[in-house]
Amino acid sequence: MDTPRPVDRSAEPVTVDSIAHDLRTLGLKSGETVLVHGSLSELGWVCGGAPAVVDALQRVVTESGAVVMPTHSPGNRDPDNMENPPVPDSWDDTIREQFPPYRPAVTPTRGMGAIAECFRTYPDVHRSAHPQHSFAAWGTDAEAIVGGHAYNYSLGETSPLSEVYDRDGTVMFLGTSHTTNTSLHLAEYRADIDTDTVTHASAVLADGEREWRHWEDIELNDEDFQACGDAFECAHPSAVEAGTVGVGESKLLAQQPMVDFAVEWLTAKRS
Repeated sequence: MDTPRPVDRSAEPVTVDSIAHDLRTLGLKSGETVLVHGSLSELGWVCGGAPAVVDALQRVVTESGAVVMPTHSPGNRDPDNMENPPVPDSWDDTIREQFPPYRPAVTPTRGMGAIAECFRTYPDVHRSAHPQHSFAAWGTDAEAIVGGHAYNYSLGETSPLSEVYDRDGTVMFLGTSHTTNTSLHLAEYRADIDTDTVTHASAVLADGEREWRHWEDIELNDEDFQACGDAFECAHPSAVEAGTVGVGESKLLAQQPMVDFAVEWLTAKRS
């Protein structure tokens, strides 16, 4: 069966005004720090596309708050780790020598969706320096949220995820789910579980010069994130608000209790 088109699922156009209304109904407030995961196609026929969603988020949160999104670029990696598709071994040296360096203003997102790709290009949006796991932020403290993002252990204590946690932020799903809930990666670092340490490499700019930089991280695993998120929602229903934005099922979740719950859940389930 063909998936219905956004226009076929929408009784009327989804607009900046209607999105802003739906965000407020969901519980998003002015001055809030919110980490957004969004799927444009799930919201229905959006009049203006991704910019309408970004405009609505900024209108509701205002500059007194902060909008944050993951803007990852996972293609900038060592050819030994390229899987979709894998590349011939004979290409390895060329890739390591010629892959364009990560540049926050230039490098596109990959697999993040149209909303995040649009958001990273907006005026006054700051993007972190990590070549694979960058985040972008707009509003108060935007530079502080993304500015200290270290290469090593990229979704842990020196990541924007931790900055959102320290600000008692929220996580918003716009037509998405826990399968892409990056905040649960922060819990992976904090959980008492055995994880392998792996070495990655990416092309970066250092003092204006391109270099092939190696960095270390834990072996990340998101296969049980949906189960973990579902368990959190069952255990802490008061930390979750559910509704629709456009026609897409959406949620607003408190990040701190979710991460704290996931630390204990992952420790128990992965041990």
